[in-house]
Amino acid sequence: MKGLILSGGKGTRLYPLTYTRAKQLIPVANKPILFRVIEAIRDAGIRDIGIVTGDTGPEICETVRDGSQFGVDVTYIPQAAPLGLAHAVKISRDFLGDDRFVMFLGDNVIQGGISPLIADFANHEDWNSQIVLTQIEQPEQYGVAELNGEGRIVRLVEKPKVPPSNLALVGIYMFDHHIFEATDEIKPSFRNELEITDAIQWLVDHDYRVYPHIHQGWWIDTGRPDDMLTANSLVLEELTPEILGSIDAQSEVDSRVTVEAGAEIVNSVVRGPAIIGRDSRIINSYVGPFTSIYHHVVIENSEIERSIVLEHSAIRDIPTRLQDSLIGRHAEVNKSTIRPQALKLHLGDHSRLNLL
Repeated sequence: MKGLILSGGKGTRLYPLTYTRAKQLIPVANKPILFRVIEAIRDAGIRDIGIVTGDTGPEICETVRDGSQFGVDVTYIPQAAPLGLAHAVKISRDFLGDDRFVMFLGDNVIQGGISPLIADFANHEDWNSQIVLTQIEQPEQYGVAELNGEGRIVRLVEKPKVPPSNLALVGIYMFDHHIFEATDEIKPSFRNELEITDAIQWLVDHDYRVYPHIHQGWWIDTGRPDDMLTANSLVLEELTPEILGSIDAQSEVDSRVTVEAGAEIVNSVVRGPAIIGRDSRIINSYVGPFTSIYHHVVIENSEIERSIVLEHSAIRDIPTRLQDSLIGRHAEVNKSTIRPQALKLHLGDHSRLNLL
């Protein structure tokens, strides 16, 4: 069995953070989302993984390399243009061959991994496809599945005004080789893309066996800043805290905080769940719950809560608390002369902000 990760999106909803970085490499709880996807597939017993890449392919290749750091073998499959998820499957045929495979969107974070899904599909060799669904409160905003009395998927509807169920597609799919018949037969949508929902519907309409896997935990599509912060909060709650850096006697760090190697906390308060990355320094500051500070960051004379700060950034002398913020790489936030009432920032890489 093989794995296929789709990492070709440009991440426009995360601008300016993704102007200069692949959205799949933005970290939650100090680990890039793509790494979490690779590890989820590996932990399900799959070692042969293809990654479909787009414009950000060189950065992804440089970061993931051959996959040996994760204990897997990675093959890169360039997608010249964003022509749809089914198109990504179609161009991956040489890599996938006749093997069954799991397809996982590279910017999704899911609770509990995918091992139960893999086991379920493996134990039903007569199934041609299995689609991960989850119950949501506003199904009209998603692709929704309708099931029959036997539990099989009979219809998929994209953002229906009157949803036939509350079961939304999560972005994790299992297929056998019959999916290539579907991708060869379907036509581009109004977006000029080959839609994976059309390919699955083709399988259903041609009497292939398509079953759901109902995911009971949380799932986040990290395409927007608020979703990224939510995913960060949820993953932080799952971490097993450890202290590998240094904390001075004047600091207060609670039991839900991870301090990575080389990090220093000086005369500061850190309340978890939170993580302080390697070689970062927290000085005379407060770091509140649900905050991830990546590596080589300086937080000095400032307060921050429920935020993500990427590497090599500095936040100094901030007169009010930063919260619900995404701070890009090599960004600088400094105090100016006039005190603001509130701050909410999404800063891209190499940004510099002086507060007025």
